[in-house]
Amino acid sequence: MNHRSTAAALALAAAAVVATYAAATGEGAKPSYGSWGVDLTARNASVKPGNDFFEHANGAWLARTPIPSDQSSISAGRDIFNLTQDQLRALIESSAANASTPTARQIGALYASFMNEAAVEALDAKPLAKDLAAIAAVTTKADFAVLMAKTHGAYGMSLFAAQPYADAKKPVTTLYVGQGGLGMPDRDYYLTDQFKPKKDAYAAYILRTLKMIGYQAPEAAAGAVLNFETEIAKASWVADERRDFEKIYNPMSTAALQSYAPEVDWRAYLAAAGAPGLGQVVVAENTAVQRLAKLFAATPLDTLKAWQTFHTVNGAAPFLSKRFVDSRFEFADKALNGTPEQRPRWKRGVELVDGSLGEAVGREYVARHFPPQSKAMMEDLVADLKKAMTARIEGLSWMSAQTKAQAKLKLAKMDVMIGYPVKWRDYSALKADAADLYGNVARAGAFEWAYQLGKVGKPVDKQDWLMTPQTVNAYNGGLENKIVFPAGILQPPLFDPKADPAVNYGAIGAVIGHEITHGFDDQGRKVDADGVLRDWWTPEDAKRFTAEADKLVAQYNAYEPVKGMKINGKLTLGENIADLGGLLLALDAYRMSLGGKPAPVIDGLTGEQRLMLAYAQSWRGKARDDAIKAQIASDPHSPRKFRVIGPTRNVDTWYQSFDVKPGEAYFLKPEDRSRVW
Repeated sequence: MNHRSTAAALALAAAAVVATYAAATGEGAKPSYGSWGVDLTARNASVKPGNDFFEHANGAWLARTPIPSDQSSISAGRDIFNLTQDQLRALIESSAANASTPTARQIGALYASFMNEAAVEALDAKPLAKDLAAIAAVTTKADFAVLMAKTHGAYGMSLFAAQPYADAKKPVTTLYVGQGGLGMPDRDYYLTDQFKPKKDAYAAYILRTLKMIGYQAPEAAAGAVLNFETEIAKASWVADERRDFEKIYNPMSTAALQSYAPEVDWRAYLAAAGAPGLGQVVVAENTAVQRLAKLFAATPLDTLKAWQTFHTVNGAAPFLSKRFVDSRFEFADKALNGTPEQRPRWKRGVELVDGSLGEAVGREYVARHFPPQSKAMMEDLVADLKKAMTARIEGLSWMSAQTKAQAKLKLAKMDVMIGYPVKWRDYSALKADAADLYGNVARAGAFEWAYQLGKVGKPVDKQDWLMTPQTVNAYNGGLENKIVFPAGILQPPLFDPKADPAVNYGAIGAVIGHEITHGFDDQGRKVDADGVLRDWWTPEDAKRFTAEADKLVAQYNAYEPVKGMKINGKLTLGENIADLGGLLLALDAYRMSLGGKPAPVIDGLTGEQRLMLAYAQSWRGKARDDAIKAQIASDPHSPRKFRVIGPTRNVDTWYQSFDVKPGEAYFLKPEDRSRVW
């Protein structure tokens, strides 16, 4: 099919989406924001779009909206999250009050165990006794390695992370083993001067924790723990290395792993972790694992036991008495992220139930809050965006016909999941006791770990979800070649059936495009249509792709969201490519939806202006400086301001729609704009 006929077909398909909107909204329907879906009062019109499009679209909102004292940030997504928490609270409290089914009784008992603060206070540190005694009883390194392995799905910490995931070379689930052991967000917190205040706060927290349980010689033990974690940090990979699919795919037989890192008895370790008899694992950060094994052998047993004791208490602290809760909050929220106030207890209780009985809660959530019309509209939108991606691939001047064929095949095979899974998890074996919070959390962790381990060695189940239906997020399944949009994210302002179509294309349409593009970002492009890690690009195409991607790396490396700390363009490259691709696909799909007719002008704004304002407002938000620093250090996503500025300045339509001129702060010459998608 030639490009012109493809575009015509897409226009007809997208016009059907607009018709669906009209049927769903009905005459006189009013969107949640403004009169057509965008809050025009949020803008700061005194700022030119070319000087700061984020401020132009959101400046008045930023000025009038404080960050709540129990949050490290506020945003459109956070507003949806807070709404979802209210919805979940009503659902959970209803289950607790009307426990007429086994699931309702589980939900009610788990929530009641958390909300019974008086009972938790009366117990104080007593729930820790058995776990701490087990650590104290260890007399050999071999026994400690076994105890450490048992912390997977339990309180405590291991030097080695472990997670079942799709094998990158074959369609089975395998166990990935990698680096672990750190109590702060990233190795940089231990090794760079800019995070010294955080390290000092962490040192104080370790000491405070050991004193609270009466640990012997707590000052010396706390110092040894911090020094040990600093050595772990030195052995660990940097964040941008850890997202490289090729670097982290290092399959080894367990015998080979034993030779590679002989300081740990890996057969005993894996058996204790709940995965006996494994013939092979994938070692992710392989050289780090080798170094950590050597560090394990070189570290005194007393230091290891103090480290494990601290992390057991730290992991359990949210479920203990107020003194433990408050002590952990002082570090984990106030010192790390600048959040001045603890969240209300009910919010933390909802989080526990949501995290422990996710799909059980989600099934009821969907019934209450996700109408069939929303699912149908999203299915049409996703199909529309996938067709737009097909057209964009066909129109790329730098990609050869050979690579285009493979790209279109991958797109065609990309599965789409919207709202909720087609099959629901069974939680009936998980015991919830209204009088045993500590035990409930331990049982929930063990239940989840056993569920995940149950996948190892079996064919990958592409119907399995990594997020619950109520999650306010979306994802690309990577090695599973699928995109997933939970019901939680499908709420205003990201998705509003009553809004102007341009708004939904700019908000949720760009999210859809973002997740599609992840299949073709700097890492996704290494995976083929069947989810196999292989190079399906011609060398010339790969070189041209890299040149365009490198433009984004250089651009983002120059952004300084907080003074003295710039974005890591390599770490964030995949998300930045997906943001750019998402916006481009949203524009393409919207144009197709018009069927060749001009877009209406509303409030003096063209359709493309409305779409890009909706995009910018979907990312509205602000965060405390400490939270932004933590994000820059370890998160592959750029701070939200630059998820607006970064993509738009590489889109020609933005310049045309908002009359962006040379000399304005974010103007880029056409030849300097990235054409990666």
